[in-house]
Amino acid sequence: MSDTSELTGRVVLVGAHGHGRWHLQNLRRLAATSGVRLVGVCDPRPLDGELRELAGDVPVLPDLRELIARTSPDVTIVCTPIHTHTDLTLTALGAGSSVLLEKPPAPTLAEYERLVAGVDASGRACQIGFQSLASQAIGRVRELIDGGAIGEVRGIGGACAWVRDSSYYGRAAWAGRRSIDGVPVVDGALTNPFAHAVATALALAGATTAGTLSSVEVELYHANSIEADDTSCVRVRTSDGLVIAIAGTVAAERPHDPELIVHGSAGRITLAYKTGRVRLQAGDVDQTTEHPGTDLLENLLAHVRDPAVPLLVPPRDTHSFMEVVEAVRCAPDPAEIGPAHRRADGAGDDARVAVPGVDDLVRRVAEELQLFSELGAPWARPAVVRDLSAAVAG
Repeated sequence: MSDTSELTGRVVLVGAHGHGRWHLQNLRRLAATSGVRLVGVCDPRPLDGELRELAGDVPVLPDLRELIARTSPDVTIVCTPIHTHTDLTLTALGAGSSVLLEKPPAPTLAEYERLVAGVDASGRACQIGFQSLASQAIGRVRELIDGGAIGEVRGIGGACAWVRDSSYYGRAAWAGRRSIDGVPVVDGALTNPFAHAVATALALAGATTAGTLSSVEVELYHANSIEADDTSCVRVRTSDGLVIAIAGTVAAERPHDPELIVHGSAGRITLAYKTGRVRLQAGDVDQTTEHPGTDLLENLLAHVRDPAVPLLVPPRDTHSFMEVVEAVRCAPDPAEIGPAHRRADGAGDDARVAVPGVDDLVRRVAEELQLFSELGAPWARPAVVRDLSAAVAG
């Protein structure tokens, strides 16, 4: 974490419930060590209990324009449902505030492009909240690849398996939805809970901006009673031919820390992106190192104070990620993993659905760079291919 002793700034938070609690806790941490101050919260619901304590004695208003006019923030944190991101960000930028926007930046490629155009026109800064991209582990992995530590890179795999109970999808009206009243939401496994895995893999491949992908293959499934996917895999091919295959599920039998694996002709690198742990295995070498990250709000405030400080995750560096989101959005609705292939445990808010064998299947995608259907999953169907070089959906 960077030194915050000279960091200053006025901040408002849009969306205090859910993940917004983490931002309130982070702002309290910064307030204790720097001149960063929370000056207001925008939320249609009142703050009670812990949230009110964390926010302190600041105004809480449902209207963002009114809140910004009253508080004049340097930065607005937007931590709201995915389909509200673009409008709220443009509102804050238009009112003179820079923005830290939670991931994913938008539910559609068109909304993302509208967002980027608005950022460019505003002259203000916008940072996308992919915290894993602010880790020094990214640079370490790139350094090992460029130095030939694992020989020629043949692909990148990702394995993501978490356990989530029914409260996970009951926490908000948009959770587990592909759309609400015709408005895209795209709350899928790889577009929201495991979005960091996709974005980080693209960063390791050096394929984050427009024109760096050639195709995206998608398989979407759900074991829970939702319309979006809770179990899915994607295979991306970059414009220079590198293969990235990532699988994710929140219907695992046991939780596992998400990992990315860079496969090389002479070894492999494993990145645990949530902790910044990098493991190099090549020949007789088996070395693990830990790498810190930079807080994205700190980086944004430093950039606002001195534009010579580069943003760690500017919107344009999430273009390829948004092409993956678009492929998920445009794919057919997720196929159900039927009763014969799932198991229900618990009751009420503690009820959860698990897919026997999916933990191993997710790991095999990362190891073999193949999709569920290619690995013989009995509930799988062939992937849908989005050919970006031809700009048509398969």
